[in-house]
Amino acid sequence: MLRLLCITAHPDDEAGAFGGTLLLYGERGVETHVVCLTAGTAARNRGPARSEQELAEMRTRELAASCKLLGVSHWEVLGYPDAQLDRVNLVSVTGELVRRIREIRPQVVITFGPDGGLTGHPDHAMAGVFATMAFQWAAQPVRFPEQGLASHAAQKLYYHTAGFKLKGRQPTAQPPVTARIDVGERRFEKKFEAFEQHTTQAPLFERVRKNLGQPPFVEMYHLACTREPSDLELEIDLLQGVRQ
Repeated sequence: MLRLLCITAHPDDEAGAFGGTLLLYGERGVETHVVCLTAGTAARNRGPARSEQELAEMRTRELAASCKLLGVSHWEVLGYPDAQLDRVNLVSVTGELVRRIREIRPQVVITFGPDGGLTGHPDHAMAGVFATMAFQWAAQPVRFPEQGLASHAAQKLYYHTAGFKLKGRQPTAQPPVTARIDVGERRFEKKFEAFEQHTTQAPLFERVRKNLGQPPFVEMYHLACTREPSDLELEIDLLQGVRQ
């Protein structure tokens, strides 16, 4: 079984950034997983939530509905503090992600880069930092032996990127595009349908569609790490060269 693990910062990232890819590979029979570091309780858009706990519960339910539409095999929220991922213990968070990688045993991991994605969000950046460390450390038996789990060497790590920037955002330096995944118009529509399951974030719907909903219907990635040394080449499939 081929497995793909997506590590994100907030509920709605899985749809807005990675939705077409998750749907595509799920339809191809790949087992897809989403690990979300926070419940998104620092969001400015809070729907009818009257407390942080209520918002966390709402956003977790929204993530469940989105993942169901995207055909995600398994998802979870780790519950780290939203808007504070740059202040949590690196080894602790990395260790939790190492455990997930060793349990899920994915061949491919996708996440944000240290640029923070199109929005430059610090939590996105930190999700990428933690995921990158976990990708490396999960393969090393000397790291977290107390977990009692066999080490696992995922084969490829990709960062989300894009061939454009968003106006009015803070400066970012995006990773170069090395993979263009053609997800097609139908999957892009399903991606937006999944994003719209995050009803607390309804004020963002129009902006997200305007920014991301234009053809060509591709999601772009940067190949950050490969288990075997290789030269970069433009890919159209994240599973290119992957062994089961």
